[in-house]
Amino acid sequence: MRMVITTAMLLASGLTGMVEAADYDGQWARGDGKARVLVGACGSDICAVNTWIKPGTPKEKKGDKLVMTIRPDAAGAYSGSAFDPQRDMTYKLTLTVNGNRMTTKGCMIAGLLCKSVEWTKIVDTAKQ
Repeated sequence: MRMVITTAMLLASGLTGMVEAADYDGQWARGDGKARVLVGACGSDICAVNTWIKPGTPKEKKGDKLVMTIRPDAAGAYSGSAFDPQRDMTYKLTLTVNGNRMTTKGCMIAGLLCKSVEWTKIVDTAKQ
């Protein structure tokens, strides 16, 4: 479950042509400071890949990937599913972006067990 939220991150410009560049594309740091992910298109889906994991963080490693199939919803968020190939698990996923802040919510067991994670966009100051 942590991977879903870690890399829920989730979230790039592969919305099957519906969006040219999504607001969730790029590098994100997890609110607890234990992970960073790169969110971007991977085929027709969106992938969040761990680019850095704080040493000693159990069950996560650099390179772990979350594959998301999400679409914009009526509430202004993105919703759909996320597949964690490292654990062979699929989750219901909701992603909300507000400026440089992102919240991911992953649910399993018919929505009975959910966890939300806050993210902050990492801005590349070298490109500014």
